[in-house]
Amino acid sequence: MPAKAPDSSQNTCQRLAQMGEQIRAQRKVLGLSAAAVAEAAGMSRVTLHRLEKGEPSVTAGSYLNAAFALGLDILIARTPKPTADADHDDRNGWIPVSIGLDDYPQLRQLAWQVTGTNALTPQEAWGIYERNGRHLDVAALSISERKLIDALGRVFGGDTRAV
Repeated sequence: MPAKAPDSSQNTCQRLAQMGEQIRAQRKVLGLSAAAVAEAAGMSRVTLHRLEKGEPSVTAGSYLNAAFALGLDILIARTPKPTADADHDDRNGWIPVSIGLDDYPQLRQLAWQVTGTNALTPQEAWGIYERNGRHLDVAALSISERKLIDALGRVFGGDTRAV
């Protein structure tokens, strides 16, 4: 029997829940059943369910296997330490792990065909912006959505002027 998982901080639990939500959202976007993804990732359907809930007792290898089975990758990045004079509302260059459609109205309009989820991966959001940029109402873009588009363009190498 595996050892009991160590106590996890609230921050760790929140990050695991976000990862699990992202994995579940990708599975739903792809229209795959939990059983099919679990089999492809080499785990039980119950373990996949626990993983999608963000339970800390699921192994890191299981998270990676599920992500890879869905065409996702998990990267580790150093978190910058906030400075005393840092503007916490300034999100230039910042991309969320999961992009909520309700937070970006223009993306919501462009992603009318997306059903079953209210969040997209950064790759999916960029693809929608890039393919449907001609339908964007640039004058109606919020500052946060413009910053998101610019950040996605820098990461995925696109021309944000066309979007």
